[in-house]
Amino acid sequence: MSDELKEFLDRVHNGITTFDFEGNETPCIELEEKRYDEILSKVAGQPLSINTDLNILQDGLGNTFVEVKLTFSTGNITETFLVNAKTHLAFFKSLAKTSMLALTSPKSNFGKDKVFMIQLPRPEKAQDALEIIQNALIPKNK
Repeated sequence: MSDELKEFLDRVHNGITTFDFEGNETPCIELEEKRYDEILSKVAGQPLSINTDLNILQDGLGNTFVEVKLTFSTGNITETFLVNAKTHLAFFKSLAKTSMLALTSPKSNFGKDKVFMIQLPRPEKAQDALEIIQNALIPKNK
């Protein structure tokens, strides 16, 4: 295993999942309780937009990681999560399908409370990213 691959694996965010929200599998990122509460306290009750960038990192051998970067227009908040696309492909499939992303805390009750929903303004970006991710997961050097 290369040093770069090991570094990526060490940085991967563990709180990546999906859950059923109104009949749709919805991608979800779990934050530490304290950080989740900090974010909500800064943005609650305020109009805001959240820029969502998906930076795809690949090595040509089927190892693909995606840096999910959320930049909030209010509260001076930027959060970056590294996701292993190989082990969390369902996360990206549901992101492309629903154009929604949920932030939760460990104490949340998925789909009921303590869930912060983000609507992606440009659904085609998530669909394009999924296509790139799926192509990148296929090893090129056989």
